[in-house]
Amino acid sequence: MDNKKIGSFIAQRRKELGLTQLELANRLNITDRAVSKWENGRGLPDISLIKPLCDELNITVNDLLSGEKIQEDNLEAKAEENIINTLHFTKKKQNKYRKVIISIIIILLPIITFLSCFSIDLNRMRNNKPVVFSTWGFDYCPPINLSDEMLEITAENYLAKTLDKIYDDEKYFIAMHVYRIEEKKIDEFETQYILYSWVRAESRRLLDDGKLDKINSFSEAYKFVIRKIPNDINNGYEVLEAEYPKGFSDEYIGNMKNIFPKDVFKEMEKVNNDGTTHRLTLEINEQIKQYYDLNT
Repeated sequence: MDNKKIGSFIAQRRKELGLTQLELANRLNITDRAVSKWENGRGLPDISLIKPLCDELNITVNDLLSGEKIQEDNLEAKAEENIINTLHFTKKKQNKYRKVIISIIIILLPIITFLSCFSIDLNRMRNNKPVVFSTWGFDYCPPINLSDEMLEITAENYLAKTLDKIYDDEKYFIAMHVYRIEEKKIDEFETQYILYSWVRAESRRLLDDGKLDKINSFSEAYKFVIRKIPNDINNGYEVLEAEYPKGFSDEYIGNMKNIFPKDVFKEMEKVNNDGTTHRLTLEINEQIKQYYDLNT
């Protein structure tokens, strides 16, 4: 799936319905940061939110996952194209066998083709992949594995809530580059996840004259320890610990080496030269633009 195409489609439908990111978020009982993340192509809605989101945007699930309004005749055409390609492939393979075997296969070709298509789709469903042919009256959409995205969103939401603010109407915009996620089994009931990441954050507030006032910004390495909330019906996550290096010069470098694995630390040393900082800044600028509905 094309995250950016789906995100643009969500933003387009939201604006067509006259909704702000915050209004859509309130209807779905989530934060506006989650909506912003979808629209920027940096994540997809949780599987539990896909149907409610489609209902709010007045679209189908197929529309959402395709990133555009699709017509039924297009779906049928695509299915026919897949079957024709399969038949062509099967026919080409048969040319390698002896004439007697080819004759038998030609007689049984319709049955073989049908069973082959069904077997392929059945195997794809068992591996949580979408069906290819769907010629037997049903379709299948696999569950979307968004655990990594949910962990990143959880960390960003934690920062948005805990960062110091000077003004009541001040809002933080956060972008994150995750270098590694480690899974740590605590016991049979709890698993913790460690995120090693680089965070860029900027805060803004809207002045009475309509101009945006930049209040604060920082770019910093962070280690997050996150777990799934026990007995939570929404399968939510929570941050148990957030750590970043403190101090100056040698002390700062020493703390970096203590917090982060050696290979992650070496990657973080390139953050200002490999385009990571610039990309995070662009992501934040896009968040600000969409949140305040800026056209320029």
